[in-house]
Amino acid sequence: MATTTTAGMPTPQAPADDRIDPKKAIAFLAMVFGMFMAILDIQIVSASLAEIQAGLSASTDEISWVQTAYLIAEVIMIPLSGFLGRLMSTRVLFTISAAGFTLASILCATATSIDQMIVYRAIQGFIGGGMIPSVFAAAFTIFPPSKRSIVSPMIGLVATLAPTIGPTVGGYLSDAFSWHWLFLVNVGPGILVAIAAWNLIDFDEGDRSLLDKFDWWGLAGMAAFLGSLEYVLEEGPRNDWLQDDVILLFSIVLAIGAIIFFYRVFTQEEPIVDLRAFTNVNFAFGSVFSFVMGVGLYGLTYLYPLYLSQIRGYDALMIGEALFVSGLAMFMTAPVAGFLSNRMDSRLMMMIGFLGFAAGTWTMTGLTADWDFHELLLPQILRGCSLMLCMVPINNLALGTLPPSRLKNASGLFNLTRNLGGAVGLAVINTVLTRRADMHYARLAEHISWGNREAEDMLASMAARFNAAGIDGNTAALARISGLVRQQATLMSFIDVFFILTLLFASLAVFAILLRKPGQQAGGGGGH
Repeated sequence: MATTTTAGMPTPQAPADDRIDPKKAIAFLAMVFGMFMAILDIQIVSASLAEIQAGLSASTDEISWVQTAYLIAEVIMIPLSGFLGRLMSTRVLFTISAAGFTLASILCATATSIDQMIVYRAIQGFIGGGMIPSVFAAAFTIFPPSKRSIVSPMIGLVATLAPTIGPTVGGYLSDAFSWHWLFLVNVGPGILVAIAAWNLIDFDEGDRSLLDKFDWWGLAGMAAFLGSLEYVLEEGPRNDWLQDDVILLFSIVLAIGAIIFFYRVFTQEEPIVDLRAFTNVNFAFGSVFSFVMGVGLYGLTYLYPLYLSQIRGYDALMIGEALFVSGLAMFMTAPVAGFLSNRMDSRLMMMIGFLGFAAGTWTMTGLTADWDFHELLLPQILRGCSLMLCMVPINNLALGTLPPSRLKNASGLFNLTRNLGGAVGLAVINTVLTRRADMHYARLAEHISWGNREAEDMLASMAARFNAAGIDGNTAALARISGLVRQQATLMSFIDVFFILTLLFASLAVFAILLRKPGQQAGGGGGH
């Protein structure tokens, strides 16, 4: 270890490999903020779609594409970013992504029709998707393993916090200003990130010779495969899956695209996506866990607001205020997760996180129509803390054992699994909610029928009250009872979903033991 002498006394210095270049640290922070914006914009519009719909005179079917277009485009770019990073360098890719994302945000704010908005959102999602994997690759390339307790919680926090607080931020902006500010809020930070990326990032050099080997057929197959998959998963639950002609068509395109994509991946010298990272056992298991974490992350970000809007009648701002606890719990747990990552077996840490997540969803199986902030407090805290306890070791175990040469492609695949997990999870959740609600409604309706004395007494009592108010009592009473039965059936379907999630995360706690603990030599630390 090198030493310097001060007042005649030798003073130990940190090993060169453990020192962090301030320029690289500032560049990394700028990249993290860029990733935060790109992930935040997935969910920032979710609580404000009604305002955008009114502003653009869009139909109910059209407005969902404001979110769907972004997701489809982003999920195509995320795995592609690994190749582009090697081709252009992290500096060029991230600068173009940040600048393009900012410009697309301005275009979204100036859209005057739903068609323009959908196109601009697709551009925003595609270009912004290049920022997300770059951060994961940089974290495990430029920082030594001894600093992972700092950088891994940081990227884990951003990856989980951004989609969680997206509806809250969006609800506040659209309520306090207008829906245009959902996109204009990106402009100032986006310009600063682009400037910082261009001037500070120097982690690697691009290899322009890769352009001669660019696999255009592989890109076409991947776009058809992932884009169609995202569409089918997004629209399937609403349109009865393959019974809908459009979904059937996209399913066929999905299958053809998958065949072309995987054939090119395994036969080309420089495939558009390098799947060799999956030969690393830890990366393969980590990606599976990341997929399931996507189910939990995006699934619960969807379920809680859905319950509060459908059952409790909350507006976007009230939902955001009720659900800020999860984000606060993540923020508070991030440094704890970083501290534990150097002192606890990663597999044990993941098990604790998975069990905590399962405990939170199990608590939600007692859901009633009266649950409010106080009843949702503990499940939200368990969710927020558990997400961080899971994400940090998953990041370290999946990417920490890979050589730097594979990190760019691997980080794209790793992030893709989380997004696909969210897409699959939402599709399954919506399907379960719809079918189980119909089933519970049918069963409950069997007991609310003529011949059931309690049901007849309730109907007569309600009819009398409505008649006294000058309303057609029998019709109003029947509608009221039907509404109560539908509400209870919906609640029971929510409970079913939370029970399924409980089983899923409890089983993951068992499978976590299959992972092999990574060695400290893995990953990067040099910067080039």
